[in-house]
Amino acid sequence: MLKNLSIRNYILIDSLDIDFHEGFSVLTGETGAGKSIILGALGLVLGKKAEPKLMRKEEKCVIELTFSIENYDLQSFFEENDLDYDAKECILRREILPKGKSRAFINDTPTTLTILKTLGEKLIDVHSQHQNLLLSNYQYQLKVLDCLIPNKALLEEYFTLFKTYKKYQLELKKLQKEEEDAKRDEEFIRFQLEQLNAFHLSDTQEQVLLEQEREMLSHAGEIKSSLYKIEQLFSSEELGAIVSLHKTLNLLRKLDGLLPNISTLTERLESDCIDIEDLSRELSSLSEGISDNPEKLQKVEERLDTLYSLQHKHHVESIEELISLKKGFEEKLSHIEDGGERIMQLQKEVSKYREKVDLAAEKLSSERKKQSLLLRQSIEENVKKLAIPNARFEVRFTSKNEPDENGIDDVCYLFAANKNAPLLPVVDTASGGEISRIMLCIKALIADRTTLPTLIFDEIDTGVSGEVADMMGEIMQKMSQFMQAITLTHLPQIASKGKTHYKVYKEDNEDTTNTHIIQLSSEERIQEVARLLSGSTLTKIAME
Repeated sequence: MLKNLSIRNYILIDSLDIDFHEGFSVLTGETGAGKSIILGALGLVLGKKAEPKLMRKEEKCVIELTFSIENYDLQSFFEENDLDYDAKECILRREILPKGKSRAFINDTPTTLTILKTLGEKLIDVHSQHQNLLLSNYQYQLKVLDCLIPNKALLEEYFTLFKTYKKYQLELKKLQKEEEDAKRDEEFIRFQLEQLNAFHLSDTQEQVLLEQEREMLSHAGEIKSSLYKIEQLFSSEELGAIVSLHKTLNLLRKLDGLLPNISTLTERLESDCIDIEDLSRELSSLSEGISDNPEKLQKVEERLDTLYSLQHKHHVESIEELISLKKGFEEKLSHIEDGGERIMQLQKEVSKYREKVDLAAEKLSSERKKQSLLLRQSIEENVKKLAIPNARFEVRFTSKNEPDENGIDDVCYLFAANKNAPLLPVVDTASGGEISRIMLCIKALIADRTTLPTLIFDEIDTGVSGEVADMMGEIMQKMSQFMQAITLTHLPQIASKGKTHYKVYKEDNEDTTNTHIIQLSSEERIQEVARLLSGSTLTKIAME
């Protein structure tokens, strides 16, 4: 429900702030007072383009709408668009700077004009004689029929089944494409895997060990020569380190008892002699294990060359990465081999749910056709009361080749205003006034069956009077029992039925003309309705 409208610096409006109430409200005012200006400001918050020529050059225009949203399920919309959510109240604001730049806000959070427009359309609906687009939209026509269906479980059942059907269908298409791509690559994958298997990858440290072995085999002669020289320095009978150490040890032993603490030094040297002899034996053993083996060196280099080639080919740097790549190829081949079975399972699911969807769609279509008769009867009865006495209305159904989220029905509203006129699509044959009355009858019919936004009727009573105007007012009044309805009118028959009455007027100052709006008291309201009856000069008869 619209609670408040605030406008600053827009055309003839310096500052306007007005509260609205539930039920049926009417706005009246002389021609040119500024009712259209207020609607224009409202349209800016609903996403319409700002006309630079209508904006003030030196001042920022700010238009703000405050809504009560307790009866609307909008939390998911706020979450999806990353907006602050208040379950009770929502504020929509549009700011237009003097240079034309525009900014949009929802609950003081900056947002895009598209999101502002989308939310605005959920909260307010401006109904005018020029609003023909909705009635030409087949989805809106279906929505009207669906609002009339008493068993909402039919709709839920269909939408749930169709969602599951589409999920399996998309999964099947994805898997089929993956299998097609995989089969195209299967030969290539097998070739890559065979190369990796032929190399017998296992030890992640093999590359390090091979590179060490290659270095040793490449320098076997140099290593053996150095080890021989070291062995000679240790073991030579004349100048070898071991012989010299033993001679030194014998001399120290002779000093035992002659020098204090000499035994400690002797023990240390004995230990060193043992270590040096062990080291000499290990070096000798190491030398025996090294030989110049060109054949073995060639095998090591060939394996390393193959390893380097595989790494370069697959853009990796280690055996561990090659092993991981090999596992990936194995998984792809396994997926290719198992894909056929999974595809068959999905095809069965798709087929099963298609049958369920078709059955649910037929039930939904049958119910829509029943409700189309109610819609036909209601519209024909009501538009006849609105001065279209020979009106005929019908809903034409055609079936789609494939079900979609709306079922299998394509619908078209047909209308004829005269006895001898053929039934044609309503937007092709009805005048603006006729379409406006049809829309009024439709919205009146579904008002108590769905949560409609605040409805603003923009002088849809133009061109009508007398009993037709009275009937139009009664329809709006009945609708307001289920929703907030606001109408701009020049007709006393309609103005008199409002629960709350507002007057729009202009006020001339020395240099400017300003538009204002006020809520009328009971006495003021009587005078305003009388003015609508008698014109600018109030008469006693009109007041009575």
